[in-house]
Amino acid sequence: MLKMREQKGFTLIELLIVIAIIGILAAIAIPMYRAQTIKARMTEVTNGMSNVASAVASYYQENETFPSASSKANIQTSLGVALNNLTRITTATVTSGLISCTIGNISASDVDGSYLTLSPSTNAADGSIRWTWAGNVKATYMPSNR
Repeated sequence: MLKMREQKGFTLIELLIVIAIIGILAAIAIPMYRAQTIKARMTEVTNGMSNVASAVASYYQENETFPSASSKANIQTSLGVALNNLTRITTATVTSGLISCTIGNISASDVDGSYLTLSPSTNAADGSIRWTWAGNVKATYMPSNR
């Protein structure tokens, strides 16, 4: 009686199917990972600008006028917010309360070199300030105005 040999391993078709599935998953996952990485890096920019916005609001409440500052160093001396260690904000200015910054070091050609602004508008009834994001950053990476 002949005894059949046991089959060990995978067939070529099975291996090709597994490779195709991995390729499809990678084609979907890599762009999503890249977008999430850029959003995470943009957090440094938005947090830095939000800190400046808090200082601008405090200045406005005390002096009833919006401040101006022409550089990152000037923002630190006049408003007390240090931005020099934030490497993703290359330039920052405050002009009558309007906070503007140029974005860099994100390592994404569609974001580096673009700018974000955070503009205040005051409510005459209670003096509260509403902040609005704008700029030429791709809509995917733009902070929301909620």
